[in-house]
Amino acid sequence: MTLSTAAEAPTLENSNKILRENYLQGLILIERLHRQLLDVIKDEFDRQGKTDINSVQALLLFNIGDSEMTAGELRSRGHYLGSNVSYNLKKLVESGYINHQRSEMDRRSVRVCLTETGRRVSDQVNALFDRQLKSVEEIGGISKDDLAHVNKTLFKLERFWTDQIRFRL
Repeated sequence: MTLSTAAEAPTLENSNKILRENYLQGLILIERLHRQLLDVIKDEFDRQGKTDINSVQALLLFNIGDSEMTAGELRSRGHYLGSNVSYNLKKLVESGYINHQRSEMDRRSVRVCLTETGRRVSDQVNALFDRQLKSVEEIGGISKDDLAHVNKTLFKLERFWTDQIRFRL
């Protein structure tokens, strides 16, 4: 019995090393992909000559879409994108992309929704994603099954991290 345990130890150690390498590579890819998504959006707006809005703000407008929500809801729904959401919302209100209104129930809370100008930006981001969908399989070599598998894995990772925070694991 001792011999089999000794023989298994390097295999377990190797398995843990591979798991660690894959986990850390995944973290790097997630961060890099988020930055590249923002670059893709920036490039789209640069080609259109639209310089009054940055990619984080355009993605915020896309994520708000037809909804009406608070800054807190944007963060809790996963639409908080790195830079200060309150700052970006303030800039979007000043630029006429977002309407805001204080809540009748809680005067500290501000609800936001898109203006017609904001809706056009949201539609531009949506059109970009639709264009990409037409070629993601043929040019990118990414099938709907590949995306389903990646999404399933990312949802599991999100749940794992949420549990780490919620239950202080």
